[in-house]
Amino acid sequence: MTRIKRLNLGLVVGLLITLVSLCGCYPAGEGEEAGFDPTMIIIIVVIFAAMYFLMIRPQRKRQKEQQQLMQELKRGDRVITSGGIYGVIESVSEDSIVIKVESGTTIRVARGSVASKREK
Repeated sequence: MTRIKRLNLGLVVGLLITLVSLCGCYPAGEGEEAGFDPTMIIIIVVIFAAMYFLMIRPQRKRQKEQQQLMQELKRGDRVITSGGIYGVIESVSEDSIVIKVESGTTIRVARGSVASKREK
């Protein structure tokens, strides 16, 4: 688990514990009447909202950025592959690209294996 995921999970658990303790979501004691507690619905909604904003939304944003990077690849771009290979794009096809590395060797890699572009 990455550090950020552990931090997000810790925040969600901490938020849940805080909400449960603040909202009084505990079994009825002596002399109290047990029944439907609307704060439980609020807690569930808050937990799902926290999960969305801490985990799902950032992941979707990264996916959109990666998709945009794949669409914008063109000849001459300096790229780094997910395998750590630095190179310059020689040609682009629909599902693969040809990269020229420092030694002059060309390598055909899957288009999705490009991790990022380098500044010129």
